[in-house]
Amino acid sequence: MKPVSLLLGIIFAIPLIGNAAPDINALIKASGSTEKIFVVEREHESLAVIENGLPKSHMKHMHNMNHGVVKFYGRDGYVISRDGYVIKFDPEKEVILKEYKTSDSAIGFVINDYYVAVANYDKKSVDILDRDLNPIQSFATGSKNVGIKIYNDYLVFSQMDNDKITVLRDKNRGTKTPDFEIYKEFENVGVMPFDAMIKDNHFITGFFQSPFFGVVDLDTMTYKKIDILLGDRKPVLKVPHFGFWSISNGNVFIPAVGDNKVLVYTPDFKFVTNIETEGLPVFTSLSPDEKYLAVTFSGKKFPVIQIIDTATLKVIKRFEFDGKVLHVRWSKQRPNLYVSVNDANKVAVINTNGWWLSREIFQINKPSGIFIYEKAK
Repeated sequence: MKPVSLLLGIIFAIPLIGNAAPDINALIKASGSTEKIFVVEREHESLAVIENGLPKSHMKHMHNMNHGVVKFYGRDGYVISRDGYVIKFDPEKEVILKEYKTSDSAIGFVINDYYVAVANYDKKSVDILDRDLNPIQSFATGSKNVGIKIYNDYLVFSQMDNDKITVLRDKNRGTKTPDFEIYKEFENVGVMPFDAMIKDNHFITGFFQSPFFGVVDLDTMTYKKIDILLGDRKPVLKVPHFGFWSISNGNVFIPAVGDNKVLVYTPDFKFVTNIETEGLPVFTSLSPDEKYLAVTFSGKKFPVIQIIDTATLKVIKRFEFDGKVLHVRWSKQRPNLYVSVNDANKVAVINTNGWWLSREIFQINKPSGIFIYEKAK
């Protein structure tokens, strides 16, 4: 482990004169960054906090963080733990405000002005809470529930065990405490829906055991199936989680399952090309300006990241780390790509102007998901 003091010169790229130490407060002020980074510490029931390029603290007592997800809404932070806790916290003060257990297993949740909605696995329900985590409603489904999304006054999710898509409608239309009712259900949509995304007015769901996507038009409340074919017209038989996709204004980038390729389609899923990659891609992450795509891998290539130019659709850069890469996150404010290197207990920072490793932030315990909060100025 490298001491924090030895990292200062790297982090701020300012040489020391003689034996004079840098004025840390002045450097922080000069950096002008309002980013605060929260990193899931996968095996420690905690979040690591990084600020101004340095490990700042660890928020503990976050429950099982094996699949922990963090979301921010306004000045509030929310965490969902693998064992079904929803935790509200203050990202400025780094304190837990409240927690509520919706089930023994949950990984999906969404937030809007008035509520937090949680898709549960083992309780087999969808629970609606207010923003302070007080329960409002619970819809029993008899199924694992996945792919929960918000569209206008609708709450949409898939029932994995029932091959069904459910649309709830807020009778109060988002003006006060929500009052949801079942508005529409689509039966026999495909075998084992498992993830979903919202693209404009379309709820798109993927399946474990069906060679197509299901699409609900949420304006007309109609359903259709879309076959995704490779360039040789072979169907894509299994689609990874949509959270691993990247959608730009021009193309959709999909990591292939079981093949060394990133699949490229138009937004209406017409085939463009396959990009050959070094390993089996798991995660594609698009830069904020949509010029670059970072690709992570599984298996022997777990420690590798490749960068793809989205204009040429060519691999332009490769990085290899001393441990498994579990997540990446692009900064919206600085030319940085943050990389969680799980085995090495660190977050690496790639400078995206020159494509070089600018620094490494240690004292992060078994990092996985990286989430950025933009502080109030």
